[in-house]
Amino acid sequence: MLGPQVVAARLAGVLLLAAAAAGHGGVQPLSRIAIHRARVALDASAAVRASPALLGTKGEDTAWVSVDFVAPHPSGDDWIGIFSPSNFNSSTCPGSHGSGPGPVICSAPIKYQFANYSSDYGKSGKGTLKFQLINQRQDFSFALFTGGLSNPKLIAVSNAITFVNPKAPVYPRLAQGKSWNEMTVTWTSGYDITEAYPFVEWGMKWRPAVRTAAGTVTFDRESICGEPARSVGWRDPGFIHTAFLTDLWPNKEYYYKIGHMLPDGNVTWGKVSSFRAPPYPGQKSLQRVVIFGDMGKAERDGSNEYSNYQPGSLNTTDTLIKDLDNIDIVFHIGDITYANGYISQWDQFTQQVEGITSRVPYMIASGNHERDWPNSGSFFNGTDSGGECGVLAETMYYTPTENRANYWYSADYGMFRFCVVDSEHDWREGTEQYKFIENCLATVDRKKQPWLIFIAHRVLGYSSGFFYGIDGAFAEPTSRQSLQKLWQKYRVDMAFYGHVHNYERTCPVYEEKCTSSEKSHYSGTMTGTIHVVVGGGGSHLSNFTTEVPAWSIYREMDYGFVKLTAFNYSSLLFEYKRSSDGKVYDSFTVNREYRDVLACVKDSCPPTIPAT
Repeated sequence: MLGPQVVAARLAGVLLLAAAAAGHGGVQPLSRIAIHRARVALDASAAVRASPALLGTKGEDTAWVSVDFVAPHPSGDDWIGIFSPSNFNSSTCPGSHGSGPGPVICSAPIKYQFANYSSDYGKSGKGTLKFQLINQRQDFSFALFTGGLSNPKLIAVSNAITFVNPKAPVYPRLAQGKSWNEMTVTWTSGYDITEAYPFVEWGMKWRPAVRTAAGTVTFDRESICGEPARSVGWRDPGFIHTAFLTDLWPNKEYYYKIGHMLPDGNVTWGKVSSFRAPPYPGQKSLQRVVIFGDMGKAERDGSNEYSNYQPGSLNTTDTLIKDLDNIDIVFHIGDITYANGYISQWDQFTQQVEGITSRVPYMIASGNHERDWPNSGSFFNGTDSGGECGVLAETMYYTPTENRANYWYSADYGMFRFCVVDSEHDWREGTEQYKFIENCLATVDRKKQPWLIFIAHRVLGYSSGFFYGIDGAFAEPTSRQSLQKLWQKYRVDMAFYGHVHNYERTCPVYEEKCTSSEKSHYSGTMTGTIHVVVGGGGSHLSNFTTEVPAWSIYREMDYGFVKLTAFNYSSLLFEYKRSSDGKVYDSFTVNREYRDVLACVKDSCPPTIPAT
């Protein structure tokens, strides 16, 4: 057992290495803008014009906007930023600024592009850029700055543009409830409960629809923990609504649409969508699960993006949408948006993945970029959440946790039991979370739910990613020592992690040793747990150690995700697919019987006595 000083030293070392890796990969682009230093020097010779002025005339919640601009002295570091609401001057700054004049602009733009993305701008001083906007509850304006990102000077502002109904209900996201036959629908709107009543109209085909009321929550600056979320990254999040659709028939298809009833009885509707109800726990049917981590938000219009996420994140999103008819449930296991305290980015992400979340349950886990903030109760005392301290993730997405601040939960899906752990809270023996983990693993009936899956964001098992391997631990400090006895005792099939931005699969392993020499076809008695890093959802990719550990079977530095297909109680297919083409690059099968799950191996059974 490692002493507390050794544990603390290793934790500190891992944090420093992680910070260095993140720094190498890039920073949130909005944080590059020194918006608090901005000066206003409107120039009559400069102009910006955005069109069309009215968006969403056919009910769309996204729109392409053309922005024409001119500047008298063009420079390579001039840039166009989108601000929402359109009035972003000092009158919107919160509180007082003491004896000084204070900043003239207090909020970062939603996104930006450099003016010279328009090819002739450097020569003519004139340019045109295309931006994709989403409905975010407020109007928009486009601002032209000189002076680069570090010393911005505002020289022109466009006309305001808006969606027909900025408050419209948008971006539905499904999640399985606490019961197997319950589906939750969460969405965002600009309607407070005093303005309109949120609900979901839903039902089976050829059956009368019913309406289920939704609850409404929001948060303010005082609900979050620090900068930039409370300052330049702040943007009003609107209202988040969740309805609970209960008593579902297993595997039955349901249609639904979100809506808000206005005081006059009229209804503002969202889009019509559908989902298939979850199978009964233990139900023998085809069940397909996708797992990945660390995807992040991307932009389709070429706007500046954190660590150049456009290729990986959009490829993962689009590849999953193309194959959605063959996917039943998705687990996004931490580092969801990489908003890092810039709250507008959560809206951008919910729109990006709407094609997935509106049709299948989208289950998330907490990562360092959602939760970590000093003195906020997170296990790691970092600043990766940008002051969000878990509030955004806990509010924007539903998870079947007992306490939303403690982001651990179990989920039963047919023949699967998922134990989802919050790696940003203490998992060690004697903690509340450790008790949850053991209870989740111990209470599953393996006759009916043979496939037992452990999920966490940080690597609590095995990874030869560079910053885990550099000190020889190959995981979070003390994690294996704390948890491997549980994995072995309860015969966990697979453990999945994100955090490291690559793909890696181990052999069935216990106490750092392979318990099987097989690599692609596993059968018979379970002898160890297969650990999988699947953190290549979209974030900047991570290097491996030069030396390949003996337990590492396959590793790849590319974007991708894992798909599990359970055919019955004894047969399962594992596939790793690249996001770029959706093709399989690593796979294995598991074939076994219930007696193989029961069979005793090292540290898996209590002592026995001879029969009398």
